[in-house]
Amino acid sequence: MKRLQVFFTLTLLITFLPILAQDNESESSSDNTLVGQFQQLEKKSGNYRANGVRYEVVRIGDLARIKENIFDSINSANTSIKNLSATIESNNSKIEELNSQLQETTNNLETVTEEKDSMSFFGALVSKGTYNLILWSIIFALLLFLLFFIYRFRNSNFLTHQAKTALADVEKEYEEHRRRALEREQKISRQLQDELNKQKK
Repeated sequence: MKRLQVFFTLTLLITFLPILAQDNESESSSDNTLVGQFQQLEKKSGNYRANGVRYEVVRIGDLARIKENIFDSINSANTSIKNLSATIESNNSKIEELNSQLQETTNNLETVTEEKDSMSFFGALVSKGTYNLILWSIIFALLLFLLFFIYRFRNSNFLTHQAKTALADVEKEYEEHRRRALEREQKISRQLQDELNKQKK
């Protein structure tokens, strides 16, 4: 029975030992960061005390591997920094170019807006409000002149009509006076002729 227990225990150990070893290896190999590598180095290192001071003993190969990884990380970081600096400079130049294009577009927009909101009046650009004021002032002045000329025309027409009526009346009186004068003259002429005829007889 003891043999069976020993056999059973050995079988379990043999079965689970490789699984535990793989878990430890996967834990140790899964953390490849510098911090993880230093932690592995601390686990693998030995320590001793001398004169009350604790020392860690590290293998030279492990230390060289970590040193190489540190330099690789530094070189990689420097390369990344250079690439990022170049990207930043490229982006800055693009930003400056876009800002200049934006400024040019803004200037063009302001010019177009000014031209849109302005009218050309005798070769000068004036705002629409000023243009409307000038235009309506001219129209109002022309309307006043038109009303003035209509008034003057009606007044002149009225005076002309009065003058024509007065002239017609004067002509009528003149014709009446002339007719009467002619009748008187004829009457006097007849009387004269009658007197002459009487004297001849």
